[in-house]
Amino acid sequence: MKLSSRNIRSTSLHVCGIALLFLSFGIGITSLIALFDARTDLNALFFSALIIAVLGLILFTSTTIGETDQASIFSAVGATWLLVSLLGTLPYLLAGTFDRAGIGAPEIFVDALFESVSGFSCTGSTVFGAHNLIELHGAGILFYRQLTQWIGGMGIVVLVVSVLPSLRASGLGLIDAEAPGAGVERIAPRVAETAKKFWYIYASLTVLVSVLLFATGMGLFDAISHAMTTASTGGFSTRDLSIGHWNSLSIEIVIMAGLLLGATNFTLHARSIEKRRFDYGNDSEFKSFIMLLMSGIILVTLLLTLDGASFSRALRVASFNVITLGSSGGFGNASGSGTAGDFVSWTSSSQIVLLFFLIFGGCTGSTSGGVKIMRLRIGLAHAYRTLRSIRRPRALLQARMGSRTIPDTLVERVAGFVVVYGILVVAGTFILTALGADLITSLSGVFSALGNMGPGLGEIGPSSSFVDGFSAPGRAVLLIFMMIGRLEIFPMLLMFVLPYRNSVKAIKSKN
Repeated sequence: MKLSSRNIRSTSLHVCGIALLFLSFGIGITSLIALFDARTDLNALFFSALIIAVLGLILFTSTTIGETDQASIFSAVGATWLLVSLLGTLPYLLAGTFDRAGIGAPEIFVDALFESVSGFSCTGSTVFGAHNLIELHGAGILFYRQLTQWIGGMGIVVLVVSVLPSLRASGLGLIDAEAPGAGVERIAPRVAETAKKFWYIYASLTVLVSVLLFATGMGLFDAISHAMTTASTGGFSTRDLSIGHWNSLSIEIVIMAGLLLGATNFTLHARSIEKRRFDYGNDSEFKSFIMLLMSGIILVTLLLTLDGASFSRALRVASFNVITLGSSGGFGNASGSGTAGDFVSWTSSSQIVLLFFLIFGGCTGSTSGGVKIMRLRIGLAHAYRTLRSIRRPRALLQARMGSRTIPDTLVERVAGFVVVYGILVVAGTFILTALGADLITSLSGVFSALGNMGPGLGEIGPSSSFVDGFSAPGRAVLLIFMMIGRLEIFPMLLMFVLPYRNSVKAIKSKN
């Protein structure tokens, strides 16, 4: 961080400032909704927007873009998400959303931060439940809750890049750091145009789903609210029973279609729009994703049928739950087809199939969470190469996906990711069980948090609250894992490189 004659040169602080201005604008919109909803939570939302706007304006006007090397970029993205998630608790805290008898201020803050992080990371895990029903709260605070997932789906940093031309080429690095995987392709001559195209597609998908949900029976408020969390594959709902509240097959079909589009690489959407033709069939990851979903639906339908469910009922709940977990959506449809819609009541064999999708999620470059299908394919290709090398130890073999060769550097990155991911799963499960949760709930809770999935197995199914499954310290652990899952493991580690480097320089300069 360097001082100039007028401003502090800091990429992190400058990006944070613009992000806070966007957030305050969004909360301002929710204030207008509260104004027409008997003024419920109006003051809380208005003052939250005002406080965040002032902080954002101070950061924006007192800083300029500084260094844009890789460490600075990762630090900027990480700092932005941490600050936005932290200040995102203000509407909940000022509105008293999570105040309840028998708990103190620290636990109330943990619940507010949990809901904020779950929203912006598009995880969909919630601390609302039987003790604090969603439908008892005003439209303003509920719409804000949905808005957090819509902002987080495409990424607030991508929004910043779309309006900040001074970032230039480094903007692509910011987008890549926020949505890591196989890398982000430039789909327009300028990086800002690339970011704008992603947001245009994202907004168009939201509008499309809103119209279809309204046409199939949802009210306007619910249709817009659920479209926002469908396009973002987030899973928050304005109803305690989620999508099951409507008991409508047509609504479930719209939600499933929206989740599939959200879980698909947005570069594919951009290419198809530009070429004006269906260009998805040429993408190997997309084809693998659809094949895996279809296989999962068929298998779960068969298992539920063998367990006594009718074929139509089994197909309905299998399709919805496989797609909602495969896309990291996290919606529930328990009342839509009876209790069978809650997969916690299914047999162990069916739940194991869902566990696969709970881990891997959707495609790279999408709003979906999880390990990603591309990494699964690279891992399988590497395993196949290893088996071939045992038979032909002297041959120089390369991992391949179809006719394409996979660079060894990419294979090594995936292998490193899997190792660190495994360590985090084991460590997280150990910590949560030590804090009092049972093994199944702890394990699925870690998978759900790292994959930004929302529900899990055990005590945290689609009809449950995370208050039921975990203590306040356990929820604090999970919100850290949700943030790691949203920004992924290596970017979260790299975000600490710049602060560490600056600290070392400061210490050496004093000596």
